[in-house]
Amino acid sequence: MIDHSGISVSDFDQAKAFYEQALAPLGASFLLQVPLEHTGGVKVGGFGRDSAAFWLTEAGAQKPPAHFAFSAQNRAEVDAFYAAAMAAGGTDNGAPGLRPHYHASYYGAFVRDPDGNNIEAVCHAPT
Repeated sequence: MIDHSGISVSDFDQAKAFYEQALAPLGASFLLQVPLEHTGGVKVGGFGRDSAAFWLTEAGAQKPPAHFAFSAQNRAEVDAFYAAAMAAGGTDNGAPGLRPHYHASYYGAFVRDPDGNNIEAVCHAPT
């Protein structure tokens, strides 16, 4: 249902570097930076696998902080996302593991990005 979405960030370059590292294990990369002449001088760029689905706009930290859950193909990707996001400067908000209060095979990991947004990788597969 959702084609794309995004958040505002306080430091575009810092956020871009963080998300490049955090999303790489999920097969996503930085795909596009919109030319400044089309944004009024504001840095805007998008991440995705095939098309830009998650966007950053340098306009101050998102208030209130947002939550985004990125899909993982398997539990190993969730683990790799968590390790990469933590290595990129994220803050732990829930180590990888089952969350049976959502459903029996919900496997997720939660990290706060540099602006305090709660980002998650989740796999719904039973193993």
